[in-house]
Amino acid sequence: MARVLLVDDDPAIREVLGVYLRQEGCEVLEATNGLEALQLLPQADVVILDLMLPQLTGWQVAQELRRDYPELPLLMLTARGEETERIQGLELGADDYVTKPFSPREVVARVRALLRRSGLKQELVFGDLTLLPRQREALLKGQALNLSKLEFDLLLTLAQHPGLVWSRERLLERVWGSDFPGVDRVVDVHVAGLRKKLGEDAENPLYIETVRGVGYRFRGE
Repeated sequence: MARVLLVDDDPAIREVLGVYLRQEGCEVLEATNGLEALQLLPQADVVILDLMLPQLTGWQVAQELRRDYPELPLLMLTARGEETERIQGLELGADDYVTKPFSPREVVARVRALLRRSGLKQELVFGDLTLLPRQREALLKGQALNLSKLEFDLLLTLAQHPGLVWSRERLLERVWGSDFPGVDRVVDVHVAGLRKKLGEDAENPLYIETVRGVGYRFRGE
């Protein structure tokens, strides 16, 4: 299930888009201002961002997003339709741009296209391991693994970026949420549980590799 961060201070827009996105099968995270948006960025698979926001503007949020999460898909949403505004948004790193008033179905279609391009695929296959993100299922040699929500989210996060080293702190933000009062040991415990269900040897892992002193990465070979 894709997690869409919807950032808009207009409750009517959040309500309408939220309905359409959930009908599409997305999990919707909502932020009403720029500061809330920054706190929720680690949990998002795609961001819908209004430019006219209180506290921090959409422009400022976009700058922070591109600095810390360069691969996170960004759809800008604004009432301004001038060419200069669209160009500035794209130069800041927006992947797409929609002006108000808009069709909710068009926004959902654009989000779907961004997710396809960003790698949230229908199926991820790594040897005997298959992940089905939309169904939230993991199969090992064709047999479903009994994973908890956190275990699946952790495995999917790693598998979507093979070879990328994730620190424990970054995994805590991404999987548990930025406000989770946890410690690095929580990540280690869940990785150990995942390895057990995957039948892995921690000293010679096929999928989840420990990067000593840093964190973990998914081998995906």
